[in-house]
Amino acid sequence: SSVHGLPTQGSHTLMSAPLTIRPSTPADNPRLAHIIRTVMTSYGAVGPGFSIEDVEVDHMHEAYDHARAILYVIEDEAGTVLGCGGIAPLQDGEPDTCELKKMYFLPEARGHGIGRRLVTTLEADARARGFRYMYLETLHSMVEAGRLYQKMAFDPLPGPMGNTGHSGCGLFYGKVL
Repeated sequence: SSVHGLPTQGSHTLMSAPLTIRPSTPADNPRLAHIIRTVMTSYGAVGPGFSIEDVEVDHMHEAYDHARAILYVIEDEAGTVLGCGGIAPLQDGEPDTCELKKMYFLPEARGHGIGRRLVTTLEADARARGFRYMYLETLHSMVEAGRLYQKMAFDPLPGPMGNTGHSGCGLFYGKVL
C-alpha cells in the first residue's frame, strides 16, 4: 500500500513512515511560517533579497488560494507538517510560466523521496492550470535542492526570470512542462 507513491508499511523509522502530500489550509499558516523561517535561517538566507522577507510567509495558504496557484504541505503520520511547496504565476513573467515557490522541508523530511513526489505533483498541477514552463530559484548552499532539480530535468539558467524580488538567490532553473 502507498500514500502518494510512498511506502506505508515497514519499520517504524521516519524513512518508512508515511509522509503525505495534501493541499494547505489556513490552519497551516503558523507552522508554515515557522518552517520557512527555520530552514532559511539554517542556510543563512536572512534579510532583504530572500524569501524569508516575503509578506506571504505569514499567510501562505491565502497567497496560493487562487485558480492558477496551489500550495501543498508535507505531513507525517501524526499530522505534523514538515514541509511545503507550491506554484504560482511568475511575477512579471510570461502567462504560460509558473514559478515553483516556497519549497522548504525540515531536516527530518529530507532524503525520503518526498521532494520528488511533490515536484511531480506540482508539475501535473501546473500543466492542468495551463502553464507550459516552470521556473525556480534557489541558493548555492541548498545543495540537496539543486541535485533534486537537476535529477528532475530542470535546466540551469544563466540568470533570473520575472521579478521575484529574491536577489539573494544565485541559482536559476527552468523546465518545459
